[in-house]
Amino acid sequence: MVEINIYEDFTDTLGARTYDDGEFSGQEFYDKLLLPKYEEAVEKKEKLQINLDGTNGYASSFLNEAFSRLGNKFDSDTVWGNLVLISNEVPKYINKIKDSVY
Repeated sequence: MVEINIYEDFTDTLGARTYDDGEFSGQEFYDKLLLPKYEEAVEKKEKLQINLDGTNGYASSFLNEAFSRLGNKFDSDTVWGNLVLISNEVPKYINKIKDSVY
């Protein structure tokens, strides 16, 4: 399984939607980590596990930007079927991501 731990691999303090909004935006996360790791997982025929725990929270715009881009680039059902999301601290983030993918 290909893995992303957002706290360890990206930051604990996430930004908003786009590069124009500042550092650690959803767009930056998509470009630098989410898309490359997703493509790696697909190439290996594995799932992409994303651990959302450990951060100082997520702006809806961050989640929407990153995951809607992924859902728009690839088939939404395929994307959702290839993700394993961990959010023990705030489980509602999983539903927000699902909404963004679709």
